Amino acid sequence: MLRLEVDVSARERPECAGRRRGGVVGTVVQVFGELLITAGLVLVLFVAWQLWWTNLESDRTQADAVAHLKDDFRSSPPEDTKGDSENPVVDAAPGHGQGIGIMYIPRFGHDYERPIMQGTGRDVLDTLGIGHYESSAMPGDVGNFAVAGHRQTNGKVFDQIDQLVAGDRIYVRTASGYYTYVFRNNEIVLPSATDVTAPVPGNPGAEPQDRLMTLTSCNPRFGSSERIIAYAVYEGWRPQAEGPPTEIADQVGEDGK
Repeated sequence: MLRLEVDVSARERPECAGRRRGGVVGTVVQVFGELLITAGLVLVLFVAWQLWWTNLESDRTQADAVAHLKDDFRSSPPEDTKGDSENPVVDAAPGHGQGIGIMYIPRFGHDYERPIMQGTGRDVLDTLGIGHYESSAMPGDVGNFAVAGHRQTNGKVFDQIDQLVAGDRIYVRTASGYYTYVFRNNEIVLPSATDVTAPVPGNPGAEPQDRLMTLTSCNPRFGSSERIIAYAVYEGWRPQAEGPPTEIADQVGEDGK
């Protein structure tokens, strides 16, 4: 009888150990699963913050910047506006983070107006809007007026850059007047291709003869492994006193003079 009891106990002990091992494994799996769910929620919240909240914040900041620029244009008219379309007035470059002008791109929608600020650091691009490469030309000057902007976050100022069509006009309003550029073509390059912002894009060291504009942004739309570059050529200029070009007259309104 004693021998039978011993045999039964010997059979039961491994079963209990198995149940204990199963309990430990189950607990580990449960904890790991909960960690994965938590990580997934954090990732979703991060994406929502990037694609929604940063745009919301930047839109407000950029709208304020546009309003301040318009106030400055009205309150401080330029002293010298004796330029013409062939020889436009070129404003002096402001300090880092200061306003240059306002960009209008009808292809991007009737309500598209974005501030152009000096500099391309994160302090500018992440909050203030379109950033001007400080080493590049100012609007209307001979050379390359080169700017950068985000595509899907922080206001996504160049979200539709790939939708530009040859002949589309891009307008830049400064304290001196309105500069008109015409989109020519785009290309995809690697981030290391910094020569796209040279005075003669793609040909560093060459002496510029033309007035160009270059828009740069990340590519693909939800990535940053490449850069999409949009090139435009200068078409004309008109002083503030003459009002905005016809295509953006309604959008600019009466404050455009």
